[in-house]
Amino acid sequence: MTTAESGLPGGEPGPGASADGPDRGVRPWKGWWTDVAAVASFAVLGFWVTARLWLRPSHGIRDNRTDQSQFEWMMAHGARVLTDFVDPFTSDRMNVPESVNLMANTSVLSVSLPMTPVTLLLGTRASFLLFLTLGMIATATAWYFLLSRVVVGARGPAWLGAAFCAYAPAMVSHANAHPNIVSQYVVPLIIWRTLRLAEPGRWLRNGLLLALVVVWQAFLNLEVLLMTAIGLGVVVGALALGRPELRRRVRPFLAGLAVAAAVTLVLLAYPLYVQFFGPGAYNGLSRLIRGYSTDLASFVAYSRESLAGDARSAQGLAKNPTEENAFFGWPLVVLVAALVWWLRRHVVVRGLAVLALLFGLLSLGREVQLNGRGTGIPGPWAALENLPLLHSVVPTRWALAITPIVGVLLAYGAEHVRALAARHPRARPQIRFATATVLAMALLPILPTPLPTTRLDPVPGFVTSGAWRPYTEGGRSIVTLPLPDTHYADPLRWSARTGLDMPIARGYFLGPDTRPGGDRVALFSAPPRPTSEFFAEIRRTGAVPPITPQARVDAVGDLRYWRAGAVVLGPHRQADALRRGMTELTGIRPTYTGGVWLWDVRPLTD
Repeated sequence: MTTAESGLPGGEPGPGASADGPDRGVRPWKGWWTDVAAVASFAVLGFWVTARLWLRPSHGIRDNRTDQSQFEWMMAHGARVLTDFVDPFTSDRMNVPESVNLMANTSVLSVSLPMTPVTLLLGTRASFLLFLTLGMIATATAWYFLLSRVVVGARGPAWLGAAFCAYAPAMVSHANAHPNIVSQYVVPLIIWRTLRLAEPGRWLRNGLLLALVVVWQAFLNLEVLLMTAIGLGVVVGALALGRPELRRRVRPFLAGLAVAAAVTLVLLAYPLYVQFFGPGAYNGLSRLIRGYSTDLASFVAYSRESLAGDARSAQGLAKNPTEENAFFGWPLVVLVAALVWWLRRHVVVRGLAVLALLFGLLSLGREVQLNGRGTGIPGPWAALENLPLLHSVVPTRWALAITPIVGVLLAYGAEHVRALAARHPRARPQIRFATATVLAMALLPILPTPLPTTRLDPVPGFVTSGAWRPYTEGGRSIVTLPLPDTHYADPLRWSARTGLDMPIARGYFLGPDTRPGGDRVALFSAPPRPTSEFFAEIRRTGAVPPITPQARVDAVGDLRYWRAGAVVLGPHRQADALRRGMTELTGIRPTYTGGVWLWDVRPLTD
């Protein structure tokens, strides 16, 4: 399908395309082998990035073990929704005796539900790894078909843009256990269905189809959906302003948009109510997390997961390895600026340039940082960060939204070069050589490298054998040492291995700070309790704090609050101190069974 056939407002051909369409040689059933080769190359790249995880079954993602544990837990929850018919939007299998608001977390129901057979047959690690790998491959494939059939209409330029959209440094950075963010395959579908809204006479059908893909994305990642909506608004607005002839298509476009909005609102009304007003809802992210911004120097630096990058050079320019959202490198920044200038006559290119600048400015956060130091210059985000919805956005991730913009600009530029070579056959070799040289200089340094992995402690036999079951009868929970949080989330992986049959106290999730003065701002676990803080200090320092009579009273109270049937300690670098602390705190001698130290605390909590 060409741009003119797609319903793109005004049918504007891509830069470098002919007036009859971007590539009159592209037909749905011609050159199918090229499409197959393109998808195969995306698959090779996807398995290359995750190769170490596939080759080392006992390993997990080194730079983000906690998020991997959380997503394995989410995959188990999706399977449990279909097998046990539990509430998809909340769960009581973590954070006993409270529940977790999964709509306010990364529940990824649009993936975990259909992947239930994989989770049940192969386990949560396999479903997580497939989610991560296939998410990148599907993202590249979706962009390829959008670019080749709708935007530029040529397979070669489309391949270039799609590969960048899925495997740019920012995407590979988020492949460190953020499968919901690298899985952006619905975004091209949303763009496609939005452009089709202008098709005369089909406003109802097109509105319904757009609503369905929007809902699909809502259950995958709302942050990406918000960025997509803003991006489409800017580009469609630019088209409307730059091409007056589009006004004849305003009626079907607005009618379809109204249908999409109404249907989306109906389908998401209850889930969004749970997210913002249900138990476990929170009032935005903490000020610390909202301070995660993009360092200005990172735009021209190289990511640690890139061929030309390393951890030492990237450290200090991003908060952690999963948030390297810019890192384009000098050559690519210069190339993109040159492309924008070269193609400036095209309204879509101008709209994309404005959008990239907007997202880049927002990503700088409340204060512009340069080489890890504050400049004292306030960023635009300072005036926006406390607004509803925006107070739940991590500002540095606005830079992530620049990646698909650059991908589309690369596709446009490559198509323009292709058309230029077609018009000047005698200069074709020189044009191709110059293009290959420029692309090599800009893209070779940012080629992705395989994700680093680390060996994970195996799930203890106490968990896999089901020996925990007697201790959870009557609504009791298993308390793990240390209690799970953003620094230690292995217990989520244990619970996932049991299909969430094993309930655990506390956990790693976003929940409200219900303490006085906490204002229900999000925490990465439940509000701290004296005993959780006691063991958190041991985890941090390796030393047992002084144990007072009040500490013993608090421990009994906390164990009763958590409905603890047993306290277990698995492999941990501070295991000796944790064991000594628990024994001295409760006076109960542990037994070693199934790879864990076990304290039967039922006599204390009855």
